Amino acid sequence: MTIEEKIQNALQPTVEGMGFVWWGMEYLPAGRHTLLRIFIEKEDGTINSDETYAVCKQISAVLDVEDIISSEFRLEVSSPGMDRLLFTPEQFERYQGSEVQVRSSIAVLGRKRFKGIMTQVTESGIELEVDGEIYPIEFDLIEKANVVPKF
Repeated sequence: MTIEEKIQNALQPTVEGMGFVWWGMEYLPAGRHTLLRIFIEKEDGTINSDETYAVCKQISAVLDVEDIISSEFRLEVSSPGMDRLLFTPEQFERYQGSEVQVRSSIAVLGRKRFKGIMTQVTESGIELEVDGEIYPIEFDLIEKANVVPKF
């Protein structure tokens, strides 16, 4: 089990037990500057600073007890925002037809960075239309994906 899986297994029940939706997390190890960022929201899509503070206090206590991250780290709890990261196939499906940015771990048809319309979500990945070309990207190749906000 990866450290990310251990963190999620320890914290997701706490977040959901408080009545929030676990959107996802980023764990960015960097020695003393390690960052753990947890994204939460409510079913109606709203969240306020008092709520994120309350969740932060609760999961901080869980992390102190579980001692999953052995080094010093900074904890952030926030909403996914308009440019929300996409973590799960269900989240990708929710934003099918939207403009997204994707970074892949290896080149797909000669490129690693994409910005285009997510035209299809399959069991194994997504298809993006970029400049009239379709790029199939497997979920396990996606390093980072987020929705491009419309203003």
